[in-house]
Amino acid sequence: EIYQCDWSSDVCSSDLIIDGAGCNHNAITDYQNVYNFAVQLVKDIDMVAYGEPQIVNFGSGDKAGFTLVQLIETSNICCHFVNELDEMYLDVFSCKPFDPMVVEDLVVKYFGVKSVRKAFIQRKAMLEDNAE
Repeated sequence: EIYQCDWSSDVCSSDLIIDGAGCNHNAITDYQNVYNFAVQLVKDIDMVAYGEPQIVNFGSGDKAGFTLVQLIETSNICCHFVNELDEMYLDVFSCKPFDPMVVEDLVVKYFGVKSVRKAFIQRKAMLEDNAE
């Protein structure tokens, strides 16, 4: 399973990447829906928001859409929505453990995603033995 988590002391952080296709067009172009998603996501994965979500609609051609940035005390949540293609690209990065299935469920709930491609990376920076 893609979401096998090992929150041992060796893991410093996790990065969940979700690419969503077949989104509900009205949902990804609705500022309030994107805002509500950010607020609910922070709450449901038990993070602490650092300020309000920043949501800006910009870009051109098949790349235009909202970009969401929500700083959290343990890192950040970023997402870009592509209006013309009804796609979304989400990245949840945190040094605090969280349940990736909660994130995926919220993506489907708020944006009606029909197809999800995902990756879950647990990270820890390490010096090589021969590093100076």
